[in-house]
Amino acid sequence: MDSGEILNSFRADLFAGRHVILSGATSGIGLDIARGFAALGADVTATGSSKAKIAALTGESPRIRFEVLDVRDREAVKAFCARQSRCDVLVNGAGIARGGAEWDEDIWLDTMEVNLNSQFRLAIGLKDRLAEAKGSIINIASMLSFMADPGVPAYTASKTGVLGLTRALAHKWGRDGIRVNAVAPGYHKTDMTKPIWSVPYGSKAVADRTALGRWGTTLDLVGPCLFLASPAAAYVTGMCLEVDGGFVSGNPLEA
Repeated sequence: MDSGEILNSFRADLFAGRHVILSGATSGIGLDIARGFAALGADVTATGSSKAKIAALTGESPRIRFEVLDVRDREAVKAFCARQSRCDVLVNGAGIARGGAEWDEDIWLDTMEVNLNSQFRLAIGLKDRLAEAKGSIINIASMLSFMADPGVPAYTASKTGVLGLTRALAHKWGRDGIRVNAVAPGYHKTDMTKPIWSVPYGSKAVADRTALGRWGTTLDLVGPCLFLASPAAAYVTGMCLEVDGGFVSGNPLEA
């Protein structure tokens, strides 16, 4: 499936006049989600920590403004949020994984800062704008919100925490008209998962357990996020939509 097929499922002006803010949106999943919102009429602010990546994206789309933001920096996030005059949708997509290094406490804490604390920080900072717009927050969780991987303990713990934060914010701010949901990707072909999908055994093992028999792509996350931010999901909050092709529900012992 290409982006055109996905976008044709939605009205072309669905997000016209809306402002969508995304963290971790200068590559991979976040960038494709930003492109999806822009294609349906939204004005998008996409943040990332790499100046080089942002420079390479110059001219990407007249509807997407890229901005450097270190989501670990409290003061930088506060200043960024204070500059926003409107926010209809917040997508918290910044995320890192550090392999076996996450058993080091400093790396553990840094991973938690990016993957979990930044989602809280941006939500708090943009709460008033979201309430004014009766807006929506979409937190990016993971299949490891439901499973354990001892190789990435901080990633596993932080993504599990994203589900708790999503539910708490949904109930805290529901009466303000703010909906808060999460999307949990499975195995999608990104730079983070390249060590697995780039080798025959890893590629086959994942595809064999996945109900749909294939790896996900970054585009597979676009439609679910557009849906959760749309009026079609007006009575959906505090929920996590698993977009993993059926991986988590599969039987690891099955041949």
